[in-house]
Amino acid sequence: MLAIRHAEWVKHAAMSEKKGSDFREMLAVLRPWRGAFRLAVAAQVLSMGFGLAFPWLMGNLVDAALPSVKTTHSGSWQPDVDSVALILIGTLVAQGVLTFFYSTIFHTTGQRAVTSLRQRLYARLISLPMRFFGEHRVGELSSRLGSDMTVIEDFYCSAIPQAIRQGMLVFGGLIAIFLTSPKLAGLMLGSFPVFVGIAVLFGRNVRKIWRSAQDKLAGAGTIAEETLQGIANVKAFGNEPFEERRYRAALDGFRATVLRGARYRAALISFIIVGIFGTIVLVLWYGARLMQAGELTHGELTKFTLYMLFIGGGVSSIAEVMSALQKCSGASARVRELLTETPETAGGAMPARPGPAARVVFENVHFRYPSRPDLPVLRGISLEAEPGARIALVGPSGAGKSTIVSLLLRFHEPGSGRILIDGEDAGALELGALRARMALVPQEVLLFGGSIRDNIAYGRPGATEDEIRNAARRANCAEFIERFPEGYGTLVGERGVKLSGGQRQRIAIARAFLRDPALLLLDEATSSLDSEGEALIQQALDTLLSGRTAIVIAHRLATIRKCDRIYVIEDGAVVEAGSHDELIARDGSYRRLAELQFAAEAAR
Repeated sequence: MLAIRHAEWVKHAAMSEKKGSDFREMLAVLRPWRGAFRLAVAAQVLSMGFGLAFPWLMGNLVDAALPSVKTTHSGSWQPDVDSVALILIGTLVAQGVLTFFYSTIFHTTGQRAVTSLRQRLYARLISLPMRFFGEHRVGELSSRLGSDMTVIEDFYCSAIPQAIRQGMLVFGGLIAIFLTSPKLAGLMLGSFPVFVGIAVLFGRNVRKIWRSAQDKLAGAGTIAEETLQGIANVKAFGNEPFEERRYRAALDGFRATVLRGARYRAALISFIIVGIFGTIVLVLWYGARLMQAGELTHGELTKFTLYMLFIGGGVSSIAEVMSALQKCSGASARVRELLTETPETAGGAMPARPGPAARVVFENVHFRYPSRPDLPVLRGISLEAEPGARIALVGPSGAGKSTIVSLLLRFHEPGSGRILIDGEDAGALELGALRARMALVPQEVLLFGGSIRDNIAYGRPGATEDEIRNAARRANCAEFIERFPEGYGTLVGERGVKLSGGQRQRIAIARAFLRDPALLLLDEATSSLDSEGEALIQQALDTLLSGRTAIVIAHRLATIRKCDRIYVIEDGAVVEAGSHDELIARDGSYRRLAELQFAAEAAR
């Protein structure tokens, strides 16, 4: 049932994303639970009906205790004190039961809606292309999932019930005061339009200020997150004071904006309070005059005073309700901006062809990063890897080697040319099936903050314990894992900080082994290993890569001597290609790289 409701919500929310950030659009999120929401509204309306009856009954109670000339000669039935008191108690009990009922439903419905919205936003974020993450900071996106969702949650769970409550108090109270004394009602309402106009004016300013404050808070959160993620670099360079100043400056900007908004809100509340109590004094004075003239009873003045307080409370809450509405409007606008981002292109329905190895061909591929369209990265790259072959990409930093791997994974699409996988255009293959046949071991390994077991199993979720341990043995990392007291259950810490660089890289390689890919992509996969560790990994790779295709990026040429073909990349183009022996025999770029590297190693 929840899945059906979530699917219904997704359909309605997708339609509402294009309409703009208004109140109706924010309520559209509740459509899958509209039955429960309407029931809660009905219960609250009924509860507030009992609440609005309270001043009327209190007035009757006063008139029953202190009958005036008007009530004595009215000719109508006058209830006794005991009857009115019993009715009052009954309305209070009914109001309490209904309040519990509608409050529970409002919170349940709001939590379900926000949970679905949060899930959908997270799903959209992780489906976005790599280009998007190059243009947005992680802290900013985390703020959308955190603080913005909290604002939206408060709106659904608290602000909507409060808006209904205050609205009924105002409008129900207005009707009641006209029924009680039109003269007093006319006097009181003379100043009402002034309150509303000022509330609307201040509300507009609060909305702008609150959105600016949220953006500044997201910026401060980004600074904190980046600093903590790179805490080793911060400490190594002694930049703690610099980071503290940077964070303080961001918080100062946030505080200044919030305080400006607080001043606006305080000014509005102060004005309303002065106006309300001034009106109360005026009405009570005029009501006393009417009582002296015999036009108003004690009970009617009591009714009018209580209803006037209801109306005043409702009007004074306009600022709070409007503030919550404006906050939610701003937060929901930012969330919708992310929800309308275009996800990765999934490709056609054609699945990636199964098989133990893949054939990879680049045909005259050109590429520029969208953020740097004036800087070509690949200039007509053509290369080929037969099934089961190992090819290597070498060259200086920035030559385009890692970009070739990114294009294979379809993190980006080529500007021109074609990439063929098993004879099929990579862009026509179903994205999930395509990546399922690949495994990447990057230069900078990111481990998740769970256990070693969890990080290895990430290569194939659902793998058995024996499969995980076998992958660790094949990656030659089982020995150091089993030396830990908790073994495979050892927690690696945030981003794997509890392990050395070499240990992290070998766990990442074990993760790739577990995936059992047809195409293995190694981007400086042995860069963090010492000579002994590198030898162990090379032994494991020789076993793993038997009959499988591999594309290896390496600066250390000793690690690629056994590759079937080596491509030398310079300035985004292939300048040489051949086996290690063939390239050494030439007087070209590869030979010069090899001589420089071997001379440097000999000097050490």
